[in-house]
Amino acid sequence: MDILGQLITSFIATGAFGILFNVPKESLVKCGLIGMGGWLIYYLLEGYTNDAVLGTLAATIFVAILSQELAKFYKTPVIIFVVAGIIPLVPGGLAYDAMRHFVENDYNTALGSAAKVLMLAGSIAFGLVFSEVVNQILRKMNERRSKV
Repeated sequence: MDILGQLITSFIATGAFGILFNVPKESLVKCGLIGMGGWLIYYLLEGYTNDAVLGTLAATIFVAILSQELAKFYKTPVIIFVVAGIIPLVPGGLAYDAMRHFVENDYNTALGSAAKVLMLAGSIAFGLVFSEVVNQILRKMNERRSKV
């Protein structure tokens, strides 16, 4: 039952951000599903391995690759799907906690939280870049096959 709540909440959060981001109406459900799928991967991996960085990386790669494929299929910009899809993965609450601990002069807790925020943000960035590199390699391989 917990997983159903996670899926519904992540779908709504992703769709709502899509509205704020002015995503076309016909793409809102697709964005919601991408965000929901990414959050499901994160939630299951983080629960199984207890490693949020690994879960975030895997979920980001999933979101980015699926976004690229949907963008090709629907002839829309990739950014529409990617930005909305990674919203559930962004460690905003943890970043807020880190800053709050800094303000309260609790530097040990603040540094630990800030380090985790940087690792999670870095895994999001790495996942997006990695999926783009894979996409470029596959595109060049397909171009070479078509020339032969």
